[in-house]
Amino acid sequence: MTTFPNTDAPADAPGTAGLPGLLPGSSVAYGRPHHDGAVLDLFTSWAHRTPHAPALIDGDQVLSYAELDGLAADLAEELAGRVHPGDLVGLCLDHSAALVAATLAVARLGAVHLPLGPRPGERRLRAVTEQLRPVCLIGDPALLPPTHRDGPHRPLTAPGAAGAVAAFAADRAAAGRAPAGTQYTVLTSGSTGLPKAVAVGQSAFGAMLQWYRELTGLGPGERHSLLIGVSFDPHVMELWAALTSGAALCVAPEAVRWDPVALTDWWRTAGITVGVLPTPLAEPVLDRPWPAGLTLRHLTIGGDRLRRAPGPDVTATVHNAYGPAEATVTTTVHSMAPGADHGAGAPPIGRPIPGAVVLVTDPDGRPVPRGEAGELRIGGQGLAIGYLDPELTARRFVSAPDGIEGTDLVYRSGDRVLMRPDGVLEFLGRLDDQVKVSGVRIEPAEVEAALERDPRVRRAAVVAGQAPAGGARLLAFVQPAADAVDAAAVTAVTAAELLGAVRPWLPEQAVPGVLRLVDAFPLDANGKIDRAALLKAEEAATATAAPTGQATPAGSADLTPTERTVLRLCTGLLGRADLTPSDNFLDAGGTSVTAARLLAALEDECGVRLRAPLLLRQPDLRAVARLIDERRPGAAAG
Repeated sequence: MTTFPNTDAPADAPGTAGLPGLLPGSSVAYGRPHHDGAVLDLFTSWAHRTPHAPALIDGDQVLSYAELDGLAADLAEELAGRVHPGDLVGLCLDHSAALVAATLAVARLGAVHLPLGPRPGERRLRAVTEQLRPVCLIGDPALLPPTHRDGPHRPLTAPGAAGAVAAFAADRAAAGRAPAGTQYTVLTSGSTGLPKAVAVGQSAFGAMLQWYRELTGLGPGERHSLLIGVSFDPHVMELWAALTSGAALCVAPEAVRWDPVALTDWWRTAGITVGVLPTPLAEPVLDRPWPAGLTLRHLTIGGDRLRRAPGPDVTATVHNAYGPAEATVTTTVHSMAPGADHGAGAPPIGRPIPGAVVLVTDPDGRPVPRGEAGELRIGGQGLAIGYLDPELTARRFVSAPDGIEGTDLVYRSGDRVLMRPDGVLEFLGRLDDQVKVSGVRIEPAEVEAALERDPRVRRAAVVAGQAPAGGARLLAFVQPAADAVDAAAVTAVTAAELLGAVRPWLPEQAVPGVLRLVDAFPLDANGKIDRAALLKAEEAATATAAPTGQATPAGSADLTPTERTVLRLCTGLLGRADLTPSDNFLDAGGTSVTAARLLAALEDECGVRLRAPLLLRQPDLRAVARLIDERRPGAAAG
């Protein structure tokens, strides 16, 4: 039987009664005492104790702990002299040995790594670089902003580097720095149009890793996946958790991030024993029968509200984890043992992990009685140092209420939760405009600001709606500038052009799935854009255009049966009644989540199993239909 430490705080945990300002039964809970944990020193220790054990597995390539340690040492030597303790180093790399070695090298130098991912968007990268002023960027030289394009470059000699360089800022004296004791910095969406940079401390990160290793039993002989997107903060947890436990870190192929069947097949062939999944990818996995032959023992899910519990056929312990970047990846967890009936509803987000303090408060910051909804505030060992912007830190990291033990500050999460009488938290939604899209927090204001940078846009409004495939999606309503719609203009602006122009400014998850051009915006009684009216009108228009989700456009008589099927499925998944066979799936708003659901639906209806990379390479939906016909059982060879 799988066992894991009890992280539950009793209902009458210290601080909930008998302290000034707190009433018995207040919505306050404490994780059990935490254990400090090292980070880099633990990896180095394993490199000395088990030098020949596998540390990194990427397909057929295997690096031992000694080899990975040597690779990191060589890279650190290349960076030394130009990268100093506290300096920011941006990593524009995908999952690879180069990414892992660079992360270790930055830690060796006492610098602070800033994971940006392989495709942060040219304009977004430029804006982030101007805001944070990292001393070094590591990635494709073709993507570098002017601040680093003209400075010294050094080739990155590591597996998976593919021509990447370490590019240093031309003006070293102007480089930004992180607060003392920072382990890493990660970006979250910001309402000002620029992302917020969260600085996470070494002690908070080390303690969180210690808890996670205990929870999952990670150790030598185990294999942990490296799958989460590089710019998403759980990525640093999965990377360091494996390398500080003596386990092997296994790089997931790109295809598994789009395809739940490919994912579980890879779990089996790679022998994955411990893994992490973003909620939007985990739900399609849990929707299907649990595959036989998996060695997976623990699966942690997070990033968005989990809408279903694992079925009794799931053979791994599933942990529903919750935690903002401002509280070091994970704050609470609800663990579900294999083979049990966990009910049909959304699982709770559980109780605080060791060292965490959670409280549910009213608008004035006072803890509410258990059973009453309020804002979740978080304190304790896992609290981040703050943002790199001190003014923003002061607004979101506030004094703890009287009577709260173990923390002077609490982070205002903006999440609406309820603490049950037994101390378990249930997630109810957001209190502000911020939304989760594919597990990533998005400020609609950031998307609006990016759209309004285009001179062809007069004003933009972005709202979150329910995606047909589940979860949230962004809808953008754009009022073009006068000259962009002038009848005398050679070419009027189109939605596709505006979406193409905004992509370089935004992370993938923040690109709207739908963009509508409007002549004017509805206003509410206060003269502000009535976003609820925009969303209601869009939902009504979609329902009128395709009341059953199965309508096809004019000229459908000329379509083949397979083209009709593909078009119908995509119309329903994307909520786009205007789709045609010549539309491209990704350009029409397709994401990794909808791609996974489309693959499953095509297999059910057509009996053809496509892989995600093959689907995404097709220029349009007509080509997808043709591919299915070619692969149907009994199709003529050739």
